[in-house]
Amino acid sequence: MAPASGCSLGSICRKFKPHLLMVMAQMGYTILYFITLASFNHGMNPHVYITYRQIVAATAMFPFAYFLERKVRPKLTFALLLEIFFLSLLGEGLTLNMYFASLSYTSPTFLASMVNTIASLTFVIAVVLGLEVLDLRNPRGMAKVLGTLISLAGAMTMTLYKGPVMRNVWRPPIHIQGNTATRENWLKGSLLTLASCLTWSIWYIMQAFTLKRYPAQLSLTAWMSFFGGAQSAVFTVIIEHKRAAWTVGFNIDLWSIIYGGVVVSGLIIFVQLWCMEERGPVFVTMFNPLSTILVAIVGYLVLGERLYMGCILGAFIAIIGLYMLLWGKDGDQEVHRDSQEQTYSTSNEQKENKTLIITSARKEASQCEP
Repeated sequence: MAPASGCSLGSICRKFKPHLLMVMAQMGYTILYFITLASFNHGMNPHVYITYRQIVAATAMFPFAYFLERKVRPKLTFALLLEIFFLSLLGEGLTLNMYFASLSYTSPTFLASMVNTIASLTFVIAVVLGLEVLDLRNPRGMAKVLGTLISLAGAMTMTLYKGPVMRNVWRPPIHIQGNTATRENWLKGSLLTLASCLTWSIWYIMQAFTLKRYPAQLSLTAWMSFFGGAQSAVFTVIIEHKRAAWTVGFNIDLWSIIYGGVVVSGLIIFVQLWCMEERGPVFVTMFNPLSTILVAIVGYLVLGERLYMGCILGAFIAIIGLYMLLWGKDGDQEVHRDSQEQTYSTSNEQKENKTLIITSARKEASQCEP
């Protein structure tokens, strides 16, 4: 009984490995919201932060990519290198610069709630491009559509409806100090956030296509970070002429750069690429509501940020949509396994038929011999 139990536990771990990795990734993003907010309030320029972060990520990932994927990494052609360059320009350069610039004008809770729209946008684009299976006659297909709409409704509820403020029952243990006067232009911040969500969705779709031609997640992560750092550096030099903005001391600015580079742009992007190759781009994006809830909880309990009833209601709705999406996506895995088994059995039948034909032909030939 023990070996069977061990085998069953191992199969369960393998089945839910992408889910666990994506939950851990969302926890990593939650920490990122607050450590970057503290750094920006300390005076760190968001575009300088992106440049240093990508450089750190590329430096950390290239050794692992070189040694661990040396035998499995495909040949990097000029066309593929150009594709990775534009992939980095869209995601690592354009998206991140708009995303973190919007944090200076809004709040971590608002930013995390708007990120939930990425799952819906990615799902629609994936269906149009044929990357996502959608059968409305199947209950699981309906669950994916309803889950996407419900998750989007939860995100919109958190964004548009505030409701009464939840009263803090104790003094928050941590207070992020610094200049928060710039966090007043919500219109500008909202437009930047929406634009970054749209480009982020397109970036996820493009990664799925690139992974088919270059299935080396570590190497792809390293190259995207390298190009993203170079592109962001050119952009930042054009708009930021003060030398003091590029100076980083041994403080929260340095730790935010190291964390953002090694953990987020390095490890978490690699995890997302692996999960994307296993389950597709929609699977990766539909875990975003978790970071929304975690950011709201941490901001309320630890930092003393205002928490509105609309945020709690929207988070509850988004979680319902997430579970519906997960249930629908599990159906895709079952269909994939069934098709593999059918292909395998068909292949075996063809081999057996071919063997019988060859055997009978040999028998007939032997009977015809004098």
